[in-house]
Amino acid sequence: MPKSFLIDTTRCTACRGCQMACKDWHNLPAIETKQTGTHQNPPDLNPCNYKLVRFHEHKTADGRVMWNFFPDQCRHCIHPVCKDVADMAVPGAIIQDEATGAILCTEKSAQLSPEDAQAVIEACPYNIPRLDPVTKMLTKCDMCFDRVSNGLLPMCVKSCPTGTMLFGERSEILAEAKKRLAKIKKTFPKAFLADQRDVNVIFLLAEEKEHYYEYAAF
Repeated sequence: MPKSFLIDTTRCTACRGCQMACKDWHNLPAIETKQTGTHQNPPDLNPCNYKLVRFHEHKTADGRVMWNFFPDQCRHCIHPVCKDVADMAVPGAIIQDEATGAILCTEKSAQLSPEDAQAVIEACPYNIPRLDPVTKMLTKCDMCFDRVSNGLLPMCVKSCPTGTMLFGERSEILAEAKKRLAKIKKTFPKAFLADQRDVNVIFLLAEEKEHYYEYAAF
């Protein structure tokens, strides 16, 4: 049975512990950024940030200001289009682990031509993969495959202090997601589980996707 995440955005405080834990575990270097007037930093996913807490602010019809946080990462799709596109150019550049469901970019992704790498990036409905200009490899969240394969939690889940993120067997995660959704709908009637049938990273959103991020849901 594949593994799945639940990311309950109603519990996220944008502490960015997940973002930093991911960066630390993967030994990713610091990058130069600058303040752009938003809580979100860096501005986007990149080869040095596989996880990014996105920030969106909007005003409701009754004048309330809403802050929505979205811990963005690869969704580890059940049927990954990125893998299908990559296989047409370099088989094995992206693989799917049968035991966990993790979608992994391999060293063979460096063999993709710039055009083929761009095609893979554009095929992703969630705008996730990034091309590392140094290694020429595609990069993204790997589900902390080394940790999960040894019975440990992904670092983002391990570091989350609010219960925003859960990880486990897909059937158990789906059951918990539906339980939380039913409760949250009492306060947020538009709440929904984003693309729950298609992905192994299931986001619980309190509002429409446009109040989070353009690629929050397919």
